[in-house]
Amino acid sequence: MSRIIGIDLGTTNSCVVVMEGGDPLVLPNSEGARTTPSIVAFTKNGDRLVGQQAKRQAVINPTRTVSGIKRLIGRRIRDPEIGELQRILPYQLTGSPQGDCWVEIEGQLYSPQEISGLILQKMKATAEDYFGEEITEAVITVPAYFDDAQRQATRDAGQIAGLDVKRIINEPTAAALAFGQTRREKGTLAIFDLGGGTFDISIVSLMGGVFEVLATSGDNTLGGEDFDFVIMEHLLQKFEAENGLSIANDSMAIQRLKEAAEAAKCELSTLSETNINLPFLAVHEKNGPMHLNYSLTRSTVNDLCADLIARLDAPCLEAVRDAELSMKDIDEVLLVGGMTRMPLVRERVESIFGKRPSRSVNPDEVVAMGAAVQSGILGGEVQEVVLMDVTPLKLGIRIMGDRVSTVIKKNSPVPLSVSKQFTTTEDNQTFVSLTIVQGQSSKASENRMLGTFRLSNIPPQPAGVPRIEVSFNINTDGIVNVSARDLATGIEQTILVRHHGGMTNSARREAAERVSHH
Repeated sequence: MSRIIGIDLGTTNSCVVVMEGGDPLVLPNSEGARTTPSIVAFTKNGDRLVGQQAKRQAVINPTRTVSGIKRLIGRRIRDPEIGELQRILPYQLTGSPQGDCWVEIEGQLYSPQEISGLILQKMKATAEDYFGEEITEAVITVPAYFDDAQRQATRDAGQIAGLDVKRIINEPTAAALAFGQTRREKGTLAIFDLGGGTFDISIVSLMGGVFEVLATSGDNTLGGEDFDFVIMEHLLQKFEAENGLSIANDSMAIQRLKEAAEAAKCELSTLSETNINLPFLAVHEKNGPMHLNYSLTRSTVNDLCADLIARLDAPCLEAVRDAELSMKDIDEVLLVGGMTRMPLVRERVESIFGKRPSRSVNPDEVVAMGAAVQSGILGGEVQEVVLMDVTPLKLGIRIMGDRVSTVIKKNSPVPLSVSKQFTTTEDNQTFVSLTIVQGQSSKASENRMLGTFRLSNIPPQPAGVPRIEVSFNINTDGIVNVSARDLATGIEQTILVRHHGGMTNSARREAAERVSHH
């Protein structure tokens, strides 16, 4: 039987794990590292570099080096978050013909799915090198707060990499699986997952081998990269104030500052002060070379990041409330994601939950380990484990007045199927157009539009007479199918919701060919 690998496709780093003898085994990449930077670079001579090689050359090739692609996957170019990101990313973003957010490298367009596919291909190759055999099946993790478009785009990325994606699993759920696989006690866990690009909080009930997600919440625009950016902005302002020279448009200097900011953030997790020394950061016409030499303290970074830290509270409180629990009902808080190494984050978690969080797992590897446990469940290696997850966002139909008629509530257990009846709003209507939306706002226009489809050939009748049943099905991956049926005639229309601008089969095949030739 072929092996199923578990992959954590992270914003900053990715990791691949496989079940070996009933236990998760983290596989080292070709450089010997247990995690791989989620970075892809395109060199001037046409080569593609993935992982550590791409990261090493980022300073001298910033506009052709793509990092943080996970923040773009399944996004529209007009999404407000994308405008914010373009301000800080060294590479160019552009709209695809369908309006998705794509990357442009010197006139060549790449979808986030293709870039992610190259990272997943590196993970696939890591496993193949280790076992000496072809690997074709995988379980891939996504943030719990990813919507349908982002989940489908992640599945597309797996297919582009040549992988049959057996399951899409939520990252906090995966962490709970890895943590609880060897434990059989009862308890309620809060999985606090703050990674490079996203923040998730899930409340999970453990009972024997049953893992039940009670509620999930989060913020898809909050992660380690935002902390790096505020530190980088501070360094930039210091340099410009001291030297009277703006380097905001110098992509190479900005990349050096970004790397220095990230390194300083990591060092200040264990030190109270660190020195940033960047020689020849810029050259002044009159004064010649200019350098940055600056001592940065942990307390300064804490002040700079105060607004970001404050954003951790609301999702945690919401998740506990949605689980119909109080803070004293939480037995253990599990820290996941590299950003949980920051002392200020840990202090905030302790103040939110009123208890010291557990640091018993490796925050960089536990999600991939959980993906491998899920692969073991699918492959029959792991017995007596049942996983029950939830949908993170409301799903419904847009109705008159830019309102939403909710069909599936947030935190409904998946898989599930729910039906609701609708009718016509005008006399003699022979068709209805249905727009599927996902999100928490009561205004349809403020939610993600997943897709629109039409049910035709409805017999002409007065407004309000036809009965149209709309059925939503969500599978275990959290991916949505919608069907509509006229109850009088039995005419039915079914679609797998392809979000507006989603990848077509031909576009996915073309991307897969390009990736396979890499």
